[in-house]
Amino acid sequence: MARFSIKRYLPRSLYGRAALILLVPIVTIQLVVSFAFIQRLYEDVTAQMTQNISVELRLLLDIVEDAPTLEAAQKEVRQTAEALDMDVTFPGGSVQERQRFSDLSGRAIRETLAQQFAGLRAVDLVTQDKAVQARLETSKGDLEVSFSRRRVAVSNPHQLLVLMLFTAVLMTVISYLFLRNQLRPIRRLARAAEAFGKGRNEPYYPGGASEVRSAGAAFLNMRARIERQIEQRTLMLSGVSHDLRTPLTRLKLGLSMQPETEDTKDLIGDVDEMERLIEAFLDFAKADALEELERADPVALVQDLVANAQRAGKAVTWVGDVPDALSMKVRPLSVHRAVENLINNAVRYGTRAQVSVTVLEKALRISVEDNGPGIPEARREQAVKAFSRLDASRNQNAGSGVGLGLAIAADVARSHGGTLRLGDSEGMGGLKAELVLPR
Repeated sequence: MARFSIKRYLPRSLYGRAALILLVPIVTIQLVVSFAFIQRLYEDVTAQMTQNISVELRLLLDIVEDAPTLEAAQKEVRQTAEALDMDVTFPGGSVQERQRFSDLSGRAIRETLAQQFAGLRAVDLVTQDKAVQARLETSKGDLEVSFSRRRVAVSNPHQLLVLMLFTAVLMTVISYLFLRNQLRPIRRLARAAEAFGKGRNEPYYPGGASEVRSAGAAFLNMRARIERQIEQRTLMLSGVSHDLRTPLTRLKLGLSMQPETEDTKDLIGDVDEMERLIEAFLDFAKADALEELERADPVALVQDLVANAQRAGKAVTWVGDVPDALSMKVRPLSVHRAVENLINNAVRYGTRAQVSVTVLEKALRISVEDNGPGIPEARREQAVKAFSRLDASRNQNAGSGVGLGLAIAADVARSHGGTLRLGDSEGMGGLKAELVLPR
């Protein structure tokens, strides 16, 4: 049996929950006060005022009963009723029981009169506007009495309810304005954090309450530390790469001047491999740290990569429809490097590769599939880690690679606020790598 959870019905945003915290007490107070108001004013006060007028009605009944004849009763009861500001009809029988369902005070009037007079035949609260008509049984016939509704019910009782409603609306508007001002700094902090996660630096200055200011200052310190670490990593590896190139160049020049033998060829190949490793280190180090975001068409960029691979003799094909031109804020060189690594890995471990681009509502998905051995699901998380190499059937870079091909692609995806997903290719049977970039 499924468990009931109230969380699914609660607002998910901080603004919605804060508004709920403000509105629930206001609505609760309104309901409690309204109930007490109706209970006390519409029932208790109305019953008390009806009891007061019952004394006058009993006087009229006594006059009728004490009169010796019907004519004397008619004369005396009309004179007394006129003095009491009432209209009487005696004998009468036209008053019928009538009452609106929503008339709360009328219900109290009817119940009180029934308690006071056993001979109450009917009470009409509908026929005459703002008047009460009652038919009472006497020994000489039914006595019909009509008097003003104001004598048994409070006039204009809705004014208090209207005032309460107006006050509640006013306080809700004031609370909304105050709440919006308090949440604005939190939204600014969220936008700045989201932008930084996508590789953009939005201007941000802490503001709002002291707790929000503390969180904003902590975010700025964290952002500065991350930027310094990226810069130091880039400078360090750039310096190491630069320092290694010089002796490698001298070594390569010296080997080229030696007699051409199998040993010198192998040594020159080793030097070339070392240069490629240095380039791979440098690509991973700088990734997108030195490149600014700019408007570009990633669809055209992927098309160029596929065309270049085909000119190089690689079995790379485009599958599916080509989306229309799309303008996105990306780092073109970084995306170019990431997709190129995915394509190179695909043709390196398989004989064929397929590339497709799908434009989603809030993201762009670039898929590269191959017919190679793929990567087991249990090892895919390890596959995207830097310097991580899998078994001989499939590692990040062929030969003596250092495990940076997928790591660079994953790093580029994360710097744009996206992700790199690895899965199985249903059509080709190998690996399916999806580079997802937010729009």
